[in-house]
Amino acid sequence: MARSRCASVLPGSDGPVGGAAEAEQVARAIGFPLVIKASAGGGGRGITVVERAADFVPALQQTSHQARMVFGNGEVYLERYLPAARHVEVQILADTHGNVVHLGERDCSLQRRNQKLVEESPSPGLDRALADRLGELAVTGARSLAYSGVGTMEFLVGPDGTATFMELNARIQVEHPVTEMVTGIDLIREQILVAAGEPLRFTQDDIRPSGVAIECRSTPRTRTRDSARHWVC
Repeated sequence: MARSRCASVLPGSDGPVGGAAEAEQVARAIGFPLVIKASAGGGGRGITVVERAADFVPALQQTSHQARMVFGNGEVYLERYLPAARHVEVQILADTHGNVVHLGERDCSLQRRNQKLVEESPSPGLDRALADRLGELAVTGARSLAYSGVGTMEFLVGPDGTATFMELNARIQVEHPVTEMVTGIDLIREQILVAAGEPLRFTQDDIRPSGVAIECRSTPRTRTRDSARHWVC
């Protein structure tokens, strides 16, 4: 059987949930454990994992309250939680002429308070066949969106190798030097050229990652959004 060229998504609510009664009904359909996420969230805030149905309503209220206080929006949505998944992101680059390539993957499974601590390329938890498949999925997704510029397709990979799509970060990320070190490609330069309407200067076959790169990010308890420090080895 041929492998699907599409990554599934986790079971979840169809947008923000309403009151507690509706949310409980959706939660029962999804099953536990699940995660409650603030619709306007970011920076690892507004995320609560719920292991048991008995804890759901208090967690829902607490997460919605926190979201309202921090983001000014109390809307939340629900999603199945994968406790043993790896967090893997694939760097993509696309021009306005229909050319799309991926530049390998970065593993960011080591996190603290839902914030990435270590980024590594290549991923130590994937075999190359699975890593290549994630790259193909990222390229397919970017083409389906007629995407242009740099971006990151993010996946959760279960212990059995099942990959589920999580999100597309439509921007350059602070982790991009990891990819630059293993590919030798200046992503900022390429982003500017693509924005200027230039076609990509290389094909997928030209991209041959070599070596290993690791970035470590500090996340002290009192840090602000812009105060994280980074080391790339």
